[in-house]
Amino acid sequence: MIKLNGIRKTYIMGETLVHALNGVDLHIETGEFVSIIGPSGSGKSTLMNVIGALDIADEGTYFLDGENVETLSEFELGVIRNKKIGFIFQQFNLLPKLTAYENVELPLIYQGLSHGARKKRTEDSLARVGLSDRMDHKPTELSGGQQQRVAIARALGTEPTLILADEPTGNLDQKSGQEIMKMLQELHKEGKGIVLITHDSDVALKAQRQVRIVDGEIASDTKHGGRRV
Repeated sequence: MIKLNGIRKTYIMGETLVHALNGVDLHIETGEFVSIIGPSGSGKSTLMNVIGALDIADEGTYFLDGENVETLSEFELGVIRNKKIGFIFQQFNLLPKLTAYENVELPLIYQGLSHGARKKRTEDSLARVGLSDRMDHKPTELSGGQQQRVAIARALGTEPTLILADEPTGNLDQKSGQEIMKMLQELHKEGKGIVLITHDSDVALKAQRQVRIVDGEIASDTKHGGRRV
């Protein structure tokens, strides 16, 4: 699904060059559940932005489902993000004036789905995360865990090939965080590919494969049992 080769990304901060990514090579197969773990400033957020087609690398190649992302226009990148990648963010990123139903439906409007198709997908997605009885509630009327469930439903509604979760438990209490991780594990068992960005080693171990990034480079890449990939 994902093939990153020689990825480099540099930012200019004042008069300083920050080498966020230094020649990253990373291949992720279809349906894998991979955590990318590292401390603040390690480059994991930059790597997430590149994988999510939110940013383009300065050097290297990135193929998503066989398509060279670096060659795409801004419009084509938007299509990729809307159809192939489902995003789940630490801050939930829900629109506060919209209900749970409307938040989940919005990306489907951008996809051009008919009203009937949008209705079915939206209701099915909210039911999948156990929020059929909260569809008409706005984010301020929901707990943090429920807001993150809406975010997961929104990601599922577009029927993506990849779910990209950025610190999905970071703003949740322990119980809600465990529920969200259990849900992601269930989605993986159903065949969804998941890339999880985290600084928490316990959360990272919920994935079948852990990639550790340090100073913009892959420091380790292991599966359960300590086997190097």
